[in-house]
Amino acid sequence: MQVEIPYGMNHLRAELPGGYALEFVLPREQASAEDPATLALQAVYNPLGEVKPPRAGQTVAIAINDKTRPVPHEHLLPPVLNGMRHAGVRAEDVLFIIATGTHPRMAPAEFGSILPEEILNTYRVVCHDAIDEANLTHLGETARGTPVFINSDYMAADYRIVIGNIEPHQFQGFSGGVKSAAIGLAGERTINHNHAMMQEAGARLGEYQRNPARQDVEDIGRLIGIDFCVNAILNREKQIIRAFAGDAYAVMQAGIPEARALFEVPVAAPFDLMIASPGGHPKDINLYQAQKGMAHAALATRAGGRLILCAACPEGSGNREYEYWMRHPRIRNHDDVFERFARDGFKVGRHKAFQVSRDASRVSVSLVSELDDDLARDLLLHPQPDLQAAIERALSELPGDARVGVMPAANSTMPVIAQKASD
Repeated sequence: MQVEIPYGMNHLRAELPGGYALEFVLPREQASAEDPATLALQAVYNPLGEVKPPRAGQTVAIAINDKTRPVPHEHLLPPVLNGMRHAGVRAEDVLFIIATGTHPRMAPAEFGSILPEEILNTYRVVCHDAIDEANLTHLGETARGTPVFINSDYMAADYRIVIGNIEPHQFQGFSGGVKSAAIGLAGERTINHNHAMMQEAGARLGEYQRNPARQDVEDIGRLIGIDFCVNAILNREKQIIRAFAGDAYAVMQAGIPEARALFEVPVAAPFDLMIASPGGHPKDINLYQAQKGMAHAALATRAGGRLILCAACPEGSGNREYEYWMRHPRIRNHDDVFERFARDGFKVGRHKAFQVSRDASRVSVSLVSELDDDLARDLLLHPQPDLQAAIERALSELPGDARVGVMPAANSTMPVIAQKASD
């Protein structure tokens, strides 16, 4: 039986030896909207909750996600921009800010990978810098003590918009709503304090209302004061199937049930071997992003089982702090990660080491990628030359009746185990 799985811009293929059954763990199949532009327009012109449109003479700032998120800006932005033009808002009064959070900043030459040329030629576009404290505005603290520092250009605008997707998130529960600004345009101190909550009960995949990290994000959003939100839900081919607009909280309330129905997948019992892809580009642009797929796939893999992560990672680990922390001094095993993480304290970047070890200490993780083998080993993953070799090695270490699963869109898959195996 042939296994085919997304990998970067292409797919990997391998043969599963005879005698093994293959089970796919996938979001529900959903056809794309026949006319995504009209779907987005209808959402924008029929907003949820109480919102007011921008007025002539106002300045407008629009937070958009970076290249690590497949947001369909070509469909979501035109109705927003047309509405502003009709309201009398001038193009020179509109600023797009790429919400990178602590991801590497995008160079202007890369802006065309996320925004249509017409927008780049008409509006000013800048990239957020989480460590540039001179361009951060302090808004106070959340109820959970998070110091809130937000991009000053965004805060200086009279009217603030967020554009993004609603999809599963490993510890925020779901992305979407205010998060593109509350985290994407936040300072490093804000992100560190919020993301440290990933260690708390309730900060998990699919949890929203009782999720401390996500509800802290909502508090940050209220301090910012976001006027309008546009979010899409995408199918596994990254095509629009739903669009929501209006008040950010109302958008989440409407979008989460739809996202849950699409992305939540029942699994009878954990698998002995899981073959997973984050979902191809841009979900596997680097290991920092691909780890999310690893985390979701590990939920459907039994303790002591095997997980093969297929992630191209053309941009390497995706975080210098992560690499440096693992190598200086060199960390040799998962116990070292946990001990040093507890000693050094939480910091974005090194938290990725904790997340990897949390799962790789429970299941053996092999990595098929473009990552340098030495780097992969330093990050405590087992590099494999190709998918076929990875499958053959994994099966040689498992019983002949091993259950094999495939998760081709792991970043957007929420496995729900019906029967918990004893660890």
